[in-house]
Amino acid sequence: MSHPVTPWYKQVWPWFLLGLLFVSIGASSTLAVMAVRSADGMVQEDYYEHGRAINMVLAKQERAAELGIAASVRIDPLTSDVVLDLEGDHYPEKLDFELIFPTRDDRDIEITLEHVRDGRYLGQAPDNLRYRWYLQLQPQVDEPEWRLVGEGRFPDEDAVHLTPGRAAPANDS
Repeated sequence: MSHPVTPWYKQVWPWFLLGLLFVSIGASSTLAVMAVRSADGMVQEDYYEHGRAINMVLAKQERAAELGIAASVRIDPLTSDVVLDLEGDHYPEKLDFELIFPTRDDRDIEITLEHVRDGRYLGQAPDNLRYRWYLQLQPQVDEPEWRLVGEGRFPDEDAVHLTPGRAAPANDS
C-alpha cells in the first residue's frame, strides 16, 4: 500500500524555512534603513581638526597644573543648584562648566557659573540630571588659559573633584 504524496506547498517544513528566510530579510532591511537614516554621533565630521586640537587642550590642562588650580563641584540632587569651589590665586568672574555625555553629543550641557565670593561659583543645572558625565571647567573668555577635567555620576550628594589632566612624565633614560 502506498501512501498518497501531498504536494510541497501543503507540507509544514518548506513554509517554516521560507518563513525564516523572509523574517531575516525583513529584519536586515529594517536595520539597514535605520543605519542609513540615523546619524552616527560618535564620529565627528572634522575628526582631523579635532585630533589636532587635543594638543591645545593638553596645554591648557598643563597650565592649570602650573597655576595650582583645582576645583570641587557639587550639584544638589533636589534643587539642581551647582556649587563650585575653585582653588587657586585668581578667580575669573565667570566660568564655563560643561557636562559632556559619553556617547551622545546632543545631550551635552553647558552652564555658566557666576563668581559670588572667595572662589565660590554658583549656577543652575537642568533638573533630573542622571547617569555618568565627563566634566570640563575653564574661564569664560575667548581664549581660556587653563582647563580642569573630571568625571561624575549624578544624582550624587558628594562633591566631584576637578583636576588638571597631567601628561605622562618624561622618560629620563
